[in-house]
Amino acid sequence: MPLTDLPLAECRVYRPELPVPDDFDAFWSRTPGPAPREEPVYTPVDAGLPRIRTYDVSLPGFAGRPVRGWLRLPAGATEPLGCVVEFLGYGRGRGLPHENLLWASAGHAHLIMDTRGQGWSAAPGTTADTDAGAAGAVPGFLTRGIESPETYYYRRVFADAVRCVEAMRAHPGIDPDRIVVTGVSQGGGIALAVAGLVPGLAGVMPDVPFLCNFRRAAEISGRPPYTEIAEYLRLHRDRVGTAFTTLSYFDAALLATRATAPALFSIAMMDDICPPSTCFTAYNHYAGPKDVRVYEFNGHEGGTAHHQREQLAWVRSLFAGPPSGRPEHS
Repeated sequence: MPLTDLPLAECRVYRPELPVPDDFDAFWSRTPGPAPREEPVYTPVDAGLPRIRTYDVSLPGFAGRPVRGWLRLPAGATEPLGCVVEFLGYGRGRGLPHENLLWASAGHAHLIMDTRGQGWSAAPGTTADTDAGAAGAVPGFLTRGIESPETYYYRRVFADAVRCVEAMRAHPGIDPDRIVVTGVSQGGGIALAVAGLVPGLAGVMPDVPFLCNFRRAAEISGRPPYTEIAEYLRLHRDRVGTAFTTLSYFDAALLATRATAPALFSIAMMDDICPPSTCFTAYNHYAGPKDVRVYEFNGHEGGTAHHQREQLAWVRSLFAGPPSGRPEHS
């Protein structure tokens, strides 16, 4: 696969000015809304894994509507655990209870959030998206509700993700000071958004992040999902300004300018789904301490198991030190 974007040397210094809505911070300060009245529900599941305790999670997300997930804890933990909160790639669902065991096997708590309305491409999802935008959206989610920031699909998803972190901070088996957010592609973009919206995270690991520098992505991407934006605007020629104004509120690269937690990025230089210049937009704008692993000859698969090895060591170093001392969850 050939290079389809800027060369690495140019990407490393690529830091375009991003449009900032006048009410950007006010919009996000009110978006999660008041604290939910309902408590998360953790239902034990027999996944056939005696060394990992698995819970079917239902928690109140955007506007109190339920979001599902799996929480996995290493069996026998006697002190509060560090927790990795993971967000999923585009079209993926949370899957089955015996999948995605890496982080719990490493001795950490692991919450994987089901992305509302998704789960059609890989691993079933169970969280419905009951809010619909105006008619005329092309297939997919990038243009759902794009007529306004108030109705845009990712407003609900980002709020869900914030609520997931809040739920883990309140969980008695988890150390609230040792929470890392992560994800690949769409999950990486969501992780960046959470990093900009939630202070005090222990770390952020965005892999080949989606949802960054929407305008450039829509202009140069030749494969979905960013092509959904271009197709929408091909049909609705009069909505270019409106669409990109809405998208500016949800640009993970802009939210990254509000982030302060340490970050470990991964970017693939032959990625034709999330062009590397868009990923580097987020990395170069990221406000906190940061490092990046660049995979020069990989596409959207990124570093896969090689990068997971880097992440395991990085998270272990972040979580080193005494826990907060809260009792184990029963």
